[in-house]
Amino acid sequence: MNIDLTGKTALVTGASRGIGEAIARGLAQSGAHVLCAARSAERVNELAAQLGNATGVALDIAAPDARERVAALVKERAVDILVNNAGITEDDLFIRMKPEAWTNVIRTNLDSAFAVTQEVVKKMIRARWGRVINISSVVGLMGNPGQVNYASSKAAIIGFTKALALEIGSRNVTVNAIAPGYIQTAMTDALGDDAREKLAERIALKRLGTVEDVANAVVFLASEQAGYITGTVVNVSGGLYT
Repeated sequence: MNIDLTGKTALVTGASRGIGEAIARGLAQSGAHVLCAARSAERVNELAAQLGNATGVALDIAAPDARERVAALVKERAVDILVNNAGITEDDLFIRMKPEAWTNVIRTNLDSAFAVTQEVVKKMIRARWGRVINISSVVGLMGNPGQVNYASSKAAIIGFTKALALEIGSRNVTVNAIAPGYIQTAMTDALGDDAREKLAERIALKRLGTVEDVANAVVFLASEQAGYITGTVVNVSGGLYT
């Protein structure tokens, strides 16, 4: 399937590495102009230079002024495709979890999606075209020990996705979520071979996913071909969760 996003502008949060970087690359390769947003100005500017049709945006989505910065950004350039990808983990067993670990994860993973999306969708609604793609996690569907805060934030993103899809679907703006499973990143690379093999054994396809597996799903949901898909959670976990 040939996907052409020429003429569209995409904003990808958490674009400095891993899944976010792969998403930015995939959208740019499909013709979109990509606003690569992350805390590290150096890294997003470097990525934007590599992609060519991209702009680096230094943005800490958990900062108090994040909403104002996004509002100023979309005032200059309307965003057609929003990918809420930025997120953090602060894992611990629930009975030992510090309140700030709960608050930090909810603020970054959930509250920021509310603030960023609310600013961006205003122009999408007026334009009567838009794509909002939220990166959740398979953990939000099945849970995971030691990640009560993270699982809660990702499950909430799914509820956010479904409710918003119902609100703005009549304006031809779709809202979908992607739930990645175990994806091969710097974090999983740091695990030993035995640990990675044990993870793979739990997956129907017997391999960890790649960042491109997630990026491909994002590019499809951003396209015209996915125009009749909204309120959906795309499970990109290789059969880890069915």
